[in-house]
Amino acid sequence: MTGRLSIVATPIGNLEDITLRALRVLREADLILAEDTRHSRKLCSHHSIATKLRAFHAHSSSSVVQKCVDELAEGRHLALISDAGTPLVSDPGAALVQAARAAGITVESIPGPSAVATALCVSGVPFDSYRFVGFLPRTGSKRKKALLQIAGSEEASVLFESPRRVVATLEDLATFVSAPRLVSLCRELTKVHEEVVTGTAQALVERLQDREVRGEITLVVEGAKAHEVQATLSPHEIDEHIQKALAKGQSPRDIARELAAVYDLPKRELYARVVALAEVS
Repeated sequence: MTGRLSIVATPIGNLEDITLRALRVLREADLILAEDTRHSRKLCSHHSIATKLRAFHAHSSSSVVQKCVDELAEGRHLALISDAGTPLVSDPGAALVQAARAAGITVESIPGPSAVATALCVSGVPFDSYRFVGFLPRTGSKRKKALLQIAGSEEASVLFESPRRVVATLEDLATFVSAPRLVSLCRELTKVHEEVVTGTAQALVERLQDREVRGEITLVVEGAKAHEVQATLSPHEIDEHIQKALAKGQSPRDIARELAAVYDLPKRELYARVVALAEVS
């Protein structure tokens, strides 16, 4: 008889936010695979869970994954948890789930806390549907493309961000999201110092100026209205991005290359447009 892999959601902050089923599964499992065993040991100690912990994270090798699959094939019950929330949502574990399913192992989900759902509920941002972005690319055309997708989406967007980079991301959102849409900054959700602030991206930038930002951050961005989606991708909007890039001192060649990747347009045509705007400004 093969074993079982349980994907267990754990608290995103408050240690009381865990289901009775999750506690039972963590106690019954032969082994808990934890992103950070030191962090997860606090949760286990708080709930008197004596199950052995083993590190399993984004840098775990394929041989580690195979070892887990072999143990499952031998009949062991492994529980996978992340540092916070539901595993595999911007967290490691996909390779293990795929390998386990390919080997015919039973994989079950033990649902529970999610920063995405929590932030949406308290943000005050209207949404009928939403898209989960995760962490934005840090630089380059991929980041700009992701920001344009947020700006052009009629669905609300939910993304995670580091406290060190949140101001820069809000500044970019203020640039790319031209209409005064709502953005909610949800910080330290369910924890003692929980903070939820909603306003325009620019208003949030001003609020965070000269302030050290700490803690886990989830951003919720209001979706675009139908008429705004077309405007977001118009030639006028492209010209605005060119002018802002020129004002920052970027070279015409770099601007054209980045915009070509983002807008999927001929680089030669964009370069000519950048040069023309540079001569006017």
